[in-house]
Amino acid sequence: MFKRIMVPLDGSALAEAALRAAVTLAKQFGGELILFRVVTPQHFITHIDGSVYAELLVELRQQSYDAAYQYLMGVKDSLAGQDIEVRTVLMEDDQVAEAILENAAKMDVDTIVMSTHGRGGISRWVYGSVADKVLRQADVPVLLIRASEEKAEEE
Repeated sequence: MFKRIMVPLDGSALAEAALRAAVTLAKQFGGELILFRVVTPQHFITHIDGSVYAELLVELRQQSYDAAYQYLMGVKDSLAGQDIEVRTVLMEDDQVAEAILENAAKMDVDTIVMSTHGRGGISRWVYGSVADKVLRQADVPVLLIRASEEKAEEE
């Protein structure tokens, strides 16, 4: 049941709170971890001559992608020696929850393990909740890990 475990990460310590549970499941069931990261594209509104801004946009997108790639490789390296298979997937999309759900289906994921940032009330309403959208729309089991307040303070 837990052969392919997707762990969506956003580069924060809060998101990494899900790793411990995901590693435990992977070890217990001989599963593979798929560290999944979505980079949201930068959007700029330009006026008059957009050529200079276009070059800046391309450079910023590449820097963002490179930083996300390095982050995923760092997380993967930190899991070395855990006796589990780890794969990384990095993509760019405007809709993070939809990208997670679509790729989980494409990769035949058995379960999604992710942390929730614990937003509630108006903050959740304004910002939305990727974890909530994934939980409500996923076709596979979703294990949500509530990130601790200590991690939130570190951020």
